[in-house]
Order: sequence, then C-alpha cells, then structure tokens
Amino acid sequence: MLKDREMEQKLRNEARTLLEQGKVDWIIGFEAGSLKFSTTPLITKDKNDTERLVINPFIVNNLADFLTGIKGRVGIVVKGCDSRSIVSLIQDNKVVREDVVILGVPCTGLIDLSKVEKLTGKYRDELDDITRQGNKVTIRVNGQKKEFPATDVLFDHCLACELPTPKEYDILLGEPSSPIANPLAQESIEKLKQMTPEQRWGAWEKELSRCIRCYACRNVCPACFCQRCFVEETEPQWVFPAPRWQDNLMFQIIRNIHVAGRCTDCGECERACPVNIPLRSLTREMYDIVDELFQFKAGMDKDAPPLLTHYEEEEAEGIFR
Repeated sequence: MLKDREMEQKLRNEARTLLEQGKVDWIIGFEAGSLKFSTTPLITKDKNDTERLVINPFIVNNLADFLTGIKGRVGIVVKGCDSRSIVSLIQDNKVVREDVVILGVPCTGLIDLSKVEKLTGKYRDELDDITRQGNKVTIRVNGQKKEFPATDVLFDHCLACELPTPKEYDILLGEPSSPIANPLAQESIEKLKQMTPEQRWGAWEKELSRCIRCYACRNVCPACFCQRCFVEETEPQWVFPAPRWQDNLMFQIIRNIHVAGRCTDCGECERACPVNIPLRSLTREMYDIVDELFQFKAGMDKDAPPLLTHYEEEEAEGIFR
C-alpha cells in the first residue's frame, strides 16, 4: 500500500508538470469510482484534476483503448499489458509514438472483486476494506479480518502476465515487478482442452447462449479499432443481428481472428462481459497459437512489423504441407 501511495504522488506530480510545461494536451489515468473498490478512467486537460489520479489494485481498465479517439499529445498511465497494447497500436500506425508520453506503473496484479465475493460469501458493498501486503490480501468484513493468498483473488490474466512492468515507457513510477506465472491462470483453458470436441461444443453453446450481443467485449478492446465492424455490415450480412448462439459464436471466432497478433491478454473482454462469459479462454488460446506458429507476441517491439504484414519463407515449412 505504501508503494502505491508513493507511486500515486509521483504520478500526480509528473502529470501536473507535463500539463504545465505544455508537453501534453491531455492526461489519461484513473480516479476513484463511485462504487466501493472501483476506479474509473480520468481524461482531463486541467492540471488541478491531476490531484484526483490514483494507483491501487483496482485500476482495471486498459486505457490504451482511448488513444485512437483523442487528438493531440497525450500522457497516459499504463500497466504492462496496456503498454503492449500501445506498442501494437504504434505498429498498426494508429498511434504516433512521439505524441504519447507513457507513465508506466509496475503492476503486481489486480484484484478481481468477483473472486473476493466468492471467497467471502459477501457482495463487494458489504465489505469494509480490502488491502494487499506482498503476497497476502486482507479483507475486513463486519470488523473481522480474513487473509487470503494474493493468487486466490487476482485476475487470471494477471496470474499469467508475462510483462508486469511496461516495456515501453517514458517515466517509470516505481520499481520493476516480476511475473507471477501461476498455473491457475490457465485452469479454465486446460479444462476445455481435456474435453472431447462434442463436450467442448456443448460447453460453448451453453456459454454463448447467454450472450446478449452488447459488444462490450469489442468496445473495450484496444485491438478492435475498425471504424465499421463486420457485424454491422448488411451487404453482405455476415452475422444475424439477434443474439442467437450460433451467430454469437461466429462473432467471437471472427473477432479473435481479427485481433490475432494484436491481443496482449489484458483480459478486458472477459472483465467487461455483463454475463460473465469466459472469453479469455478463446483469446488466450489464440494468443498461444500465434506464439507457437509464428514465435510472435503482440506489443513487444514497436519497430517490428505487425504479424500478418510480412512473410518469412521458413514459416511455410511447418504450416503448408
């Protein structure tokens, strides 16, 4: 908690200085949300608003998603996975590196409130406090404290994070963090792999039948930046607009193909889903397939060409037979 407060104060000072010196036109960061244990994106040009910036275990949004819609120079607060999304946008010529000042936050993992609720049997607004100290998370309920290993309450994508410290940054706000590399991160994916094709098909039919096609997964994803999405096309109509499960499946499959080589496993699609469909089971599997076939991880090198824009002759040896 002390480290968070120190980073928070440094962030406020750096953000204010950037605006005062005219080095950026906008600051994008996090401020306290209206609900308990929540934050919300803060986008401001006012130097006084920088006092509202926060850093805590609940800064869940991938703020890179806002970069393609803002004109001018931007100072942006990013975690490791968010910085990779920015690098991917730079590779796709959607963001100009010189127009972004990256304020890097070394991340030790974010707390998944749905896991906390499950462990405590209480809704988040019934909890008094949640604090993290190293590898332990302490939850206070009705004046009593309960302690859990941090790995029990962190998001799955945090447990699998390969780059908790931003690789691309201009200002690093704290000391570098190490990956957690917890096998629990892949548990849901491994369960699907162990099923027969028929069982897996049935599992996805059950999950995607709950989809209301709100497109929160698409709208929150920095890699989904098309001006017009294929689901909105009517000539030809690729997907029926009503949320039938087969069309929901088609939408998710095509979306995953579109973001192949751009997805950084930030977990935003699954977090934003209002009906809790385990979308990361699809996106992470695509992430791993891309790595296996092409030895390519999204957002690692801004000078590297995007995945599907270059070709190496030896790639064909293992793919086309």
